[in-house]
Amino acid sequence: MASNVVNINEMADVIMKGLNEYAEFAAEDMKEAVKNASATVRKEIKANAPSDTGKYAKSWTAKKVRETSQTLTMVVHSKNRYQLAHLLEHGHALRNGGRYDGVVHISPAEQKGIEQLKEEIKQALKG
Repeated sequence: MASNVVNINEMADVIMKGLNEYAEFAAEDMKEAVKNASATVRKEIKANAPSDTGKYAKSWTAKKVRETSQTLTMVVHSKNRYQLAHLLEHGHALRNGGRYDGVVHISPAEQKGIEQLKEEIKQALKG
């Protein structure tokens, strides 16, 4: 029971120690949530991408850009077909006239990833 008693002069140090422990715990959960959300976005884009040969859908990947002790930055991108992403998402004019209307496949995946990230963060901070 004596271990729970804190001198008033030591209170700031004890509070700071507790906050640092919580920050470390929360940072790991956040990183895991970011990894999961980026994987979901990649899978959704692959599943809903327009496919002629299938190479465009296969080119999508999730890549870690930067990681520190408290942050993780991931990017979901097309490795070698990045020029097509905007054209296939928003449509474009065709060579011989006419127009390709586009298939919206990136925006819904992004929204699903955002919602998943919010939910996982909420669950991790409750737990």
